[in-house]
Amino acid sequence: MVPDRDVLVTAAVFLFALIPHSEAIVGGREAAPHSRPYMASIQVPEGEEMKHECGGFVIADQWVMTAVHCLPTGPNGRKVVLGVHSLSEPEDTKQTFDILELHNHPDFQESNYDNDIALIKLDRPFSASEAVKAVEFLRAGGTNPVTDAQVETAGWGSLDNLGSRPDKLKEVVVDVFNPDLCGRSDYYGEKFTSNMMCAHRVCPRPCRKPQRKEDSCDGDSGGPLLHNGIAVGITSNGGQKCGQVKKPGVYTIISRYSEWIDSTMAPQAEPTPEQSQ
Repeated sequence: MVPDRDVLVTAAVFLFALIPHSEAIVGGREAAPHSRPYMASIQVPEGEEMKHECGGFVIADQWVMTAVHCLPTGPNGRKVVLGVHSLSEPEDTKQTFDILELHNHPDFQESNYDNDIALIKLDRPFSASEAVKAVEFLRAGGTNPVTDAQVETAGWGSLDNLGSRPDKLKEVVVDVFNPDLCGRSDYYGEKFTSNMMCAHRVCPRPCRKPQRKEDSCDGDSGGPLLHNGIAVGITSNGGQKCGQVKKPGVYTIISRYSEWIDSTMAPQAEPTPEQSQ
């Protein structure tokens, strides 16, 4: 006769196998293919293959915005791929670019990821299509989302803290978190600055895992945080303790960097004969 305990364990394993494990980012879902045509996959060489490392998003015909901590030491053979849904499957929509220029914000702080914003100039303008388009970003003077406002993010980052990665783009809706709480010592403390916003969504009760929350995670870094279809943030500390209640995802507030963005992307005037002498 099989002991009751063994029967219960077998039943639990069976039920666990029935639970779908396709949850996105942490707790999201697969995006409709190419429904977020501004998304970029920044890929790093791994042997003869290229591997997704970070996200980014298209903001102009030759420019991608991302996070400094994605490329702290320069391009080093990395490429930017647009028009992606599946990282592994062949897609006619994909466009692959070398990095012509990388501009990391000069005031980036490695200790707390303050000023975690970077601009990549592609080696050529992209070809606009239904699968590749730029997204508008919030500029200085614009209104950032307030506490409890719903915002969205997407990426090919880890599904959990174990590091399992999806092949297809995932998306999630989260809520802006109270910045005063995010700066509290039991959250991020002094590492949290006025250049950052926090966002996550705690699983509502009744909840199978009450402490599980929806969040960005490792590999989502550099991707956009959107409010009403406008990019308002860059995933910065999304990889820190993904899905934990007191460690919401941290995002760089884009509108604080309008002047730097404009000056970086401004066409460089050709030197006059006198200046070149």
